[in-house]
Amino acid sequence: MNRQDLADLAAFVAVARERSFTRAAAQLGVTPSALSHCMRGLEERLGVRLLNRTTRSVTATEAGERMLRSVAFHLDEIETHVAALNDLRERPAGNIRITADEFSLQTVLWPRLRGVLARYPDIRLEIETDYRLVDIVAEKFDAGVRLGDIIDKDMIAVPISPEMRMLVVATPGYFARAGRPRTPQELAGHCCINLRLPTLRGLYAWEFERGGRAQRVRVDGQLTFNSIFHIREAALDGFGLAYLMENLVREHLDSGALEAVLEDWSPPFSGYHLYYPSRRQPTPAFAAIVEALRYRA
Repeated sequence: MNRQDLADLAAFVAVARERSFTRAAAQLGVTPSALSHCMRGLEERLGVRLLNRTTRSVTATEAGERMLRSVAFHLDEIETHVAALNDLRERPAGNIRITADEFSLQTVLWPRLRGVLARYPDIRLEIETDYRLVDIVAEKFDAGVRLGDIIDKDMIAVPISPEMRMLVVATPGYFARAGRPRTPQELAGHCCINLRLPTLRGLYAWEFERGGRAQRVRVDGQLTFNSIFHIREAALDGFGLAYLMENLVREHLDSGALEAVLEDWSPPFSGYHLYYPSRRQPTPAFAAIVEALRYRA
């Protein structure tokens, strides 16, 4: 196999993953027509069709899927080792991609990583906010941030926050008008502020537990947001009950602007973890990110 075949295989992986000549060409820095010509040449040399092309989409054939599974892993490994060699310079450098939810980004990642970025200007960091449990290998992220109890067991998980807790909160004025729920079932009689998960499009069901008994409650109300920060503002304005991370509302609880209910139904749970594949070879840049985020009690 010559160097051109390797380059064409890398181009094929980009097209198969993006399912688009246009997006793959932008990623590779070539024109869509040149990329299409490259794919036709590769298919002719291999004697098998790798891609199904229509006016609207590009999908891998059965042979293409087999090729993608066998080739993509090795190409990713080559990229990792090349990046590791590049990072043998005196200062950590390179591109790091992380997926996280908006709360962990604002309260954990950014407060700790801005110092790292100032100290190592050759590190280029991309953080994508997402509520899904992302397949970081398939979507080419270096790491993800999620709560520890929902991370796959084959990942390395580094704790980056203490235990956390969700609380049902509202203003004293709201409780004066509507009363205080004493059980999760009584939430059905209250105006609750819903969270629509931005990537899943569903409404988040409020989760409770007491004495080993777990409950998920679907709530209703006048307002729905796809941002927890807007939910907090609506709760502070007296529009109903909100279900939020304790850290997000702690200062308002301390000041008396908000009050909590159902606290005996809200036990602590595992906090945020940075997770990444166990086979990943840490570069100096990635190691600097991990150490800056690692939680130390």
